[in-house]
Amino acid sequence: MAVNRIEILDTTLRDGEQTAGVSFNDDEKLAIAKMLIEELGVDRIEVCSARVSQGELKAFSRICSWASDKACIDRIEALGFVDNDRSVDWIHDAGGRVLNLLAKGSLRHLQGQLGKTPEEHIADIRRVVDKAVGKGMDVNIYLEDWSNGIKDSPDYVFALVDALSSGPIRRYMLPDTLGVLNPYDCQKYCSLMVSRYPSLHFDFHGHNDYDMAVANTMAAVKAGVAGIHLTVNGLGERCGNTPLASAVCVLNDHLHVANGVDERQLSHVCSYVASLSGIRIPENKPIVGDAVFTQSAGIHADGDSKGGLYENQLLPERFGRVRKYALGKTSGKASVAKNLEELGIQLSPAQIKIVSDRVVELGDRKETVTTEDLPFIISDVLKGEFAKGEDRIRVVNYSLQLTRKMRPLAVIRISIDGEEFEEMSSGAGQYDAFMKALWKVYDKLGKRHPRLVDYAVGIPPGGKTDALVQTVITWESDGSTFRTRGLDADQTEAAIKATVKMLNIIENKK
Repeated sequence: MAVNRIEILDTTLRDGEQTAGVSFNDDEKLAIAKMLIEELGVDRIEVCSARVSQGELKAFSRICSWASDKACIDRIEALGFVDNDRSVDWIHDAGGRVLNLLAKGSLRHLQGQLGKTPEEHIADIRRVVDKAVGKGMDVNIYLEDWSNGIKDSPDYVFALVDALSSGPIRRYMLPDTLGVLNPYDCQKYCSLMVSRYPSLHFDFHGHNDYDMAVANTMAAVKAGVAGIHLTVNGLGERCGNTPLASAVCVLNDHLHVANGVDERQLSHVCSYVASLSGIRIPENKPIVGDAVFTQSAGIHADGDSKGGLYENQLLPERFGRVRKYALGKTSGKASVAKNLEELGIQLSPAQIKIVSDRVVELGDRKETVTTEDLPFIISDVLKGEFAKGEDRIRVVNYSLQLTRKMRPLAVIRISIDGEEFEEMSSGAGQYDAFMKALWKVYDKLGKRHPRLVDYAVGIPPGGKTDALVQTVITWESDGSTFRTRGLDADQTEAAIKATVKMLNIIENKK
């Protein structure tokens, strides 16, 4: 039986950081911790493992100091080990007040890794727990490899919990450490623990090796666990952990279980963590992917115009987003009309048909078409009034210099409404140097800079050195975001094309 309110622990900063290639510095860890607690509203965060590094100690100390000032230190947790006093002292001396103790939840792990008897392990755990409690700390316990332990050595699992259940441990955390469970087994085994120990608080900690972490987490909640462990964007070792955004929406829409997470902050938090982790969010990632609120088929756009026939409960407005309609070979007139509506452009049905045909033609050639491309397509196929002002800004010429052990240099000449300007600048790279020279011109004219939000480069699989490169840049201007695309055999030239297109879009809107 599911609980009325579920407690959410976010372990992005501990288990999520075990993603290959991911490492957060202390500034980043503190920023993410603040965001998770203050903006997203998770109940608890697990932020590090004890005794890992000096950098980890610095980050943990800063988070604990901030949390103490904000009176939320009891929501900050750290993983510690059965190592006599060392983990306890490390966490306590850094300012931590909650120890998540890692114990062996399967007989196989106990014997193979520690070479100890259950009685010896229980005695060791008790010593660490007593030490932590004596320092005024709360203790939760991970039963590592519990999912295999409850299947293969249940007597050991029960003996371990029986021996500890009368002590001061606050939460018993049930990890599917190797991601081996399916939802049926997960609900069965979690129910077994909950029914055998009705007075204990159980958390479920899922891993996604079989792509069933969300389903397993849902099953655990249905079985009656009181808490679940999640990570932003599903970060974690191997295939990752249960993704926070997906799990929260399952809680809200399918289980109707209360939780403290603010859905409106999910996209923002997930994008921020993606930028710091370097792990991009897949376009089709549920809830937070760029494409998940985008309809591609023309029939869907038509149905949405007739009463939201192709909508479900996951309305983009819940997450501070809007529905979009992709343009390509499967687009119909309804998709084009929806995009024209967004741009504030009105065309006759006959004109929409002509534009739609061109969009389909471009899609057949595997070219990407964005909403921001439409004015250019309209100008091309219809001519006339829509062509006015199309090229208010042009790059007359530019020179990019790249010399070994010297900063790249750019000299540019651009035309704005027929008047030419020339500037030069150095930068971290050739495109950075180009942009800095461009903004010098804008500064002289008192023009505002749009902000580059994202920069993505695509090269066809197996492409050769002369393959066309597609550069897609996301910009923010006056509170709205949009994308422009450049296509060229040279990556920098492709980025410059996307940039000039962006400048003209902004100027034409004005």
